[in-house]
Amino acid sequence: MIDLFSGLDAWVLVSLLLALAFVLAFEFINGFHDTANAVATVIYTKAMPPHLAVFFSGVFNFLGVLLGGVGVAYAIVHLLPVELLINVNTGHGLAMVFSLLAAAITWNLGTWYFGIPASSSHTLIGSILGVGLANALINDIPLADGVNWQKAVDIGASLVFSPMAGFLVAALVLMGLKWWRPLSKMHKTPDQRRKVDDKKHPPFWNRLVLVISAMAVSFVHGSNDGQKGIGLIMLVLIGIVPAQFVLDLGSTTYQIERTRDATVHLNQFYQRNHETLGEFLALGKSVKDDLPGKFRCNPQQTEPTINALVDTLKGVSDYHSLNADQRIEVRRYLLCLDDTAKKVGKLPGLDPREKSDLDKLRKDLTATTEYAPFWVILAVAMALGMGTMVGWKRVVLTIGEKIGKQGMTYAQGMSAQITTASMIGLANIFSLPVSTTHVLSSGVAGTMVANKSGLQSGTVKTILMAWVLTLPATVGLSAGLFWLASTALGN
Repeated sequence: MIDLFSGLDAWVLVSLLLALAFVLAFEFINGFHDTANAVATVIYTKAMPPHLAVFFSGVFNFLGVLLGGVGVAYAIVHLLPVELLINVNTGHGLAMVFSLLAAAITWNLGTWYFGIPASSSHTLIGSILGVGLANALINDIPLADGVNWQKAVDIGASLVFSPMAGFLVAALVLMGLKWWRPLSKMHKTPDQRRKVDDKKHPPFWNRLVLVISAMAVSFVHGSNDGQKGIGLIMLVLIGIVPAQFVLDLGSTTYQIERTRDATVHLNQFYQRNHETLGEFLALGKSVKDDLPGKFRCNPQQTEPTINALVDTLKGVSDYHSLNADQRIEVRRYLLCLDDTAKKVGKLPGLDPREKSDLDKLRKDLTATTEYAPFWVILAVAMALGMGTMVGWKRVVLTIGEKIGKQGMTYAQGMSAQITTASMIGLANIFSLPVSTTHVLSSGVAGTMVANKSGLQSGTVKTILMAWVLTLPATVGLSAGLFWLASTALGN
C-alpha cells in the first residue's frame, strides 16, 4: 500500500492523509451514532450487559464491513453524475471530499449530542447531493444534470419506504407473537418482569432471540453503512491520486481481457440493434469531438469511444503498463460507455432478453473500476467497529422508553430487531442504502401501536423533524462548503 503514495508532493500527501482521516472519523462517528440503534433493545431489555452488547456489536459491525462487498458503496458514489466522476484532479477532489464530509460530520455530531436518532445514510446522501448541485451551478450545468437523479430517486425510495415497511412488518410480527403465545412472559416489560417475577433478565429463549437478532442488526448495519465509508474513501483516492486508483491495478489479465471483450460485445450489441438505437447513438455517423471530453459524456460518441478503448487495451495484460493519463482515459471511456448503456436500457423497443444481456455487459465493463482495495475495507471496518464501542448511551433511552408511552416488552424488542435485520439484509442484496436508525425506530413505533401502548408525540415529532430536516440541511451545508472551497482553489 505504501508504494502507491510514493512520489506524491508533500501537500498532496498531507491532503490525502487528512481526507482519509475525515472519512474514517465519519465512520467512527457513524459507529457510535448508530450503535445505539443496533443494541438499544438488547440493552434496554437487559438481555445483555451494555459493555458486552456494545463489544459484540462492534465485532459484528466489523465483520459486516469485511464481508459486505461494494455494491452499496458504488450506489452511493453514483449519486454523483458521471460527468463529475470523470473529472479527476487533485484540487477538485479535495473540495468535493472535504465539503461533503464536513457537512455530514457536523450534522451527525449535532443530532447525536441531542440524543436524536437521526440517519447517517440521509446525512451522507444529502451531503453528496449538495456537492453535485453546487458543482452544476459553478460549471453552468443544468441542475437536472447536476445529480444522477434516477439513482437519487431509487435511493430516496428505499429510504422513504423502508421505515414505513419497518413500522408495518414489526407491528404484524408482534401481532403474530401475541396471537401465538398471548400469555407468554415475552409480553412483559423489564420493569414488570422484575416486579412480578423477581427476575432481572428475559426468559431464556426470548433472551437468545434478542441477542441473536441484535448481532444480526449489527452485521447488516456494518455491511450496509460500512460500504458508504468505502465509497467515500474511493472518491478520496480517485479524486486526489487518480493515477493509482482510477483502475484496479491488481486486476488480472483475465479481468482486463473480460473488460475488453465486454467492450467488443457491447459494440456488437449496438450494431445488432441498429434499427432501434442508430439515431440515439449516431451509429455510423461522424460527430463533433469524437471522444468524450474531460467533463462530458455524449451517447453519440459511443462508437469512437469503443474503438479508442479497444485500441488502448489491445495487448494490455497489466494496468501497470499504462501510463497515468492512459489509465484516466480508460476509466473515462468505461464510465461513459456504462452511462450510455444505462440510458439505452431505458429506451423503448428493446427486447427484454436484450436488456438482460446489456445489464450483464455493464457489470463486466465496470468490474475493474468498481472495486476497493482490502486495506480500505479493513480501515473502514476498524473505524466503524471501534466507533460502535463508544457513545451509545444517549440514544438507548430514546429507543427503549421515549417512543412509546410504556416501556418496551421483550416481544416488541424481538419484533423490531428481526424486522430491521431482515429489511437491511434485503436492501444489501439489491445494493440499496437504507437507514438502520429509521427502520429500527419505526419498527419500535409499529410495535407500540400494535401493543396499544401509544406513542409519545414529542419524541416521534423530534425523530420525524430530524428525518425531514436532514436532507435540506446537509444539502445546503455541503453545497455552501463546496462553493467556498472551489472558489478558494480557483476551480
